Amino acid sequence: MSPRLPRRQTERRGLRLWPVGTVLTLAFITAMTVASAAFYAGWHFLGAQEMKTQAKIDSKTLFNLVKLSFGVVAGAGALVALVVAYRRQRVNEDGALRDATRLHTERFTTAVSQLGDSSPAVRLGGVHALAGLADDAPTRDLRQTCIDVLCAYLRLPYTAETDLPTGDTDAQHNYLALREVRHTIIRLIRDHLRRPADNPHSWQGHDLDFTCAVFDGGDLSGATFSSGTVNFSDATFASGTVRFLDVTFSGGTVNFTGATFTGGTVGFNTATFSGSTVNFVRTTFNGTTLNFTGATFTGGTVDFNTATLNGIAINFVRATLNGGTVNFKGATFNGIAINFTDATFNSSTVHFARTTLNSGAIRFKSAKFNGGTLTFKGTTFNGGTLTFGHARFMGSTIIFNSTTFDGGTVSFEHVTGNAPTGLPGLAGSPIPTGLTLATGW
Repeated sequence: MSPRLPRRQTERRGLRLWPVGTVLTLAFITAMTVASAAFYAGWHFLGAQEMKTQAKIDSKTLFNLVKLSFGVVAGAGALVALVVAYRRQRVNEDGALRDATRLHTERFTTAVSQLGDSSPAVRLGGVHALAGLADDAPTRDLRQTCIDVLCAYLRLPYTAETDLPTGDTDAQHNYLALREVRHTIIRLIRDHLRRPADNPHSWQGHDLDFTCAVFDGGDLSGATFSSGTVNFSDATFASGTVRFLDVTFSGGTVNFTGATFTGGTVGFNTATFSGSTVNFVRTTFNGTTLNFTGATFTGGTVDFNTATLNGIAINFVRATLNGGTVNFKGATFNGIAINFTDATFNSSTVHFARTTLNSGAIRFKSAKFNGGTLTFKGTTFNGGTLTFGHARFMGSTIIFNSTTFDGGTVSFEHVTGNAPTGLPGLAGSPIPTGLTLATGW
């Protein structure tokens, strides 16, 4: 016995059409309303008020009335035929969609069973079959389902090469075969995201869920993430290189919350962030290189709030921020190198508020600040180096209020432009050890 479905859910499964009697009644009422409006307009604007009346109806007038009657009957018949034809077309379209959906389901079942096969070659066939099935999906929801399955495969338990038993040849071969399948999925996703949004096989705007997945490499270069959500929450990036080179983030969200980066490189070189958010909140970096060299931020946000950075290099060399935001609030820096050399900040915001610098270096050498805000409010310098050599502060707000100097070096040598606010050593106050101010401040 089949389960009883709620009334609303049952109605959604079929084609929803009004009763033909109701449709015909509404159609006739609409037709009469339009005809009456047209008659009134002709009566009023053509001066028909002065029309002469006849005491007797002659044969010509009677003939015209008969023609008018037949015209009304013919119009009513045409209206009925139009309503019936429309309903028949809707039923045919719904039947075609049902057939396409049924075929899609059969192909989907076959492709998913291939993904679970023990042979890597069969699994590769299943990956390509699912990608092709997504391209042919009759609805957007069915395409999203195919994409979800491909992403779910990447979320399955996976042992990185560094964790394999030493000298186990079989384990090494199984790893390489599985890695090929996984990297094929990443490549297919990338290729579909490279296609223009108006391409019928483009996957732009769809959600990609990589929660808890393990990445030991992968290339998403040149992809466009427009709207939708790309979720790397709690994912693990273990060695290898993950490339987001020349990627465009337009209006969507890329979420790395809680992810762990251990070694390897993640490259966003020359990427474009336009109104998007890339979220590294509570992310842990250990010995990783993160590159934003040459990237452009226009109203977008890169958020490292409360991240833990140990032995990491983050490069924003020659990056351009046009109203964008880079946020390191509450982060802890241990042995890091953050490089903003030659970066340009146009009415943008860079937050280092309440951060702790224990060791490493943050460089703004030759950076140009044209409006916007750079804040180190509440930051604690226990070690490491912060340098602004040859930077230019033009109309920007640089904040050092409530900053604590317990070690390390902060240098403003050869800086031009307005002095920061709240910086110790200005206006005759004592200069803390390790702080070097620009000439003229």
